[in-house]
Amino acid sequence: MMSCFSCCRVEVQHRTASFKERTNAVGGNNKNGKFLRSFMNKLSSKTGGSKQKIPEEIQNIGKAKVSAHIFTFPELAVATDNFNPNCMIGEGGFGRVYKGYIESIDQIVAVKQLDRNGMQGSREFFSEVLMLSLVHHPNLVNLIGYCTDGDQRILVYEYMPKGSLENHLLDLPPGQEPLDWNTRMKIAEGAAKGLECLHDFADPPVIYRDFKASNILLDANFNPKLSDFGLAKLGPTEGKDHVSTRVMGTYGYCAPEYAMTGKLTTKSDVYSFGVVFLELISGRRAIDIERPTEEQNLVAWAEPLFKDRQKFMLMADPLLEGNCPEKGLYQALAVAAMCLQEEADSRPLIGDVVTALEFLARAKDNDNCCRITKKTVACMLNP
Repeated sequence: MMSCFSCCRVEVQHRTASFKERTNAVGGNNKNGKFLRSFMNKLSSKTGGSKQKIPEEIQNIGKAKVSAHIFTFPELAVATDNFNPNCMIGEGGFGRVYKGYIESIDQIVAVKQLDRNGMQGSREFFSEVLMLSLVHHPNLVNLIGYCTDGDQRILVYEYMPKGSLENHLLDLPPGQEPLDWNTRMKIAEGAAKGLECLHDFADPPVIYRDFKASNILLDANFNPKLSDFGLAKLGPTEGKDHVSTRVMGTYGYCAPEYAMTGKLTTKSDVYSFGVVFLELISGRRAIDIERPTEEQNLVAWAEPLFKDRQKFMLMADPLLEGNCPEKGLYQALAVAAMCLQEEADSRPLIGDVVTALEFLARAKDNDNCCRITKKTVACMLNP
């Protein structure tokens, strides 16, 4: 099956070379990458205990261009009407997210206030500030600034008016139109490009570790951006093929080898991408306890259907009402199936996935499909 993606490599290499010429990546060079790795490894749960600690350490990382503002708590309180519940636009294990307006920068923002008694501590907060200060890409959310007054841990992001991808897949409010097929493919392409930046362009590479629909935010034009980097890990170097770490992330999205052994690789992110891509295609949740037992786990439900071409159309989101190209659906399912291979080595690299999705997102004539996705479908149907 992996040979299906071999013809993508030239295009991936060309894109990688041109991307590195115009963007910043973690560390910026080998020396800075080593410093960042050493620094992150030494982080303790008490890191960031003072207001000055975080900005000082960020500035210490080589010649990185750090543009994040340092906000005061009173400034953010004013911006969010004293963290008024009416301004709240999201809530999770990390705490609450508010929509606000910061006069000093004349910008509408999203303000994430970490729950001091919640699941994310100073280490995760510090990790997110570092990653988003040093990694820049159109498909990664822009960190505008942060606040560390006293025991406050607050992040300030660009405001994404369409909210998370999760909010557009199921339980749509009255009057909200479901995502059409082309928009779904463009969201998948952009989200994969965000992962590609972390895996292939950052030095050292970054493993996202929490790729899921609720962490993919959408701007006014439905362009996706990855958010929430608190669980991100620096990838293996010096000949190692994995990072050993405690299992974190969200049930239903974690790769099987990571869940069982704690061995984390970029292929773990590829598996999680496959789950989200299948959510986009099917309109189903990764885990849905309200469905019959045999359908509660999305991947387990899909596995037998992947093997029966006659059932492919049954995997399309009913909200599409049949408005999806048959060949395009087959090709998308083939990419999802490859990302969801149980063996990590059998999964494609994210760069190859991006190349395949670029064709899917731009395909106008589904009877004249690209050779890459045709080969992909053939391999899946005839293993």
